[in-house]
Amino acid sequence: MKRVEYRVYVIELSKRVFTESTRFRAANPQFNGVLECIYVGMTSKTPKERFEQHKKGVKNKKGYNLAASIVRKYGTYLRPSLYNHIEPLVTRSSALKMEEKLALELRRKGYAVWFN
Repeated sequence: MKRVEYRVYVIELSKRVFTESTRFRAANPQFNGVLECIYVGMTSKTPKERFEQHKKGVKNKKGYNLAASIVRKYGTYLRPSLYNHIEPLVTRSSALKMEEKLALELRRKGYAVWFN
């Protein structure tokens, strides 16, 4: 049986998200407009597959939306240079912790960040 691995990934968002989404703007009061707006997530798929799910608005068999609306509307492309240094993780909980850690680290560096 193949072991599931989880990966953390980063998607660049259009800067329109900052002007059009009050929730995004409120989550990023430190943002000065110099760096990009980004979404940080984690997945058991490849980052490319996950990005495509977001853009297509994929739902699971129970009708639950698997796509983040912010990525569907504003996502432009993957930013591997911001996540390729992170090794795959073996548990969902460790991947969720790494997602938050990376998101907060990037926010401290000046990015405007959305994560779950």
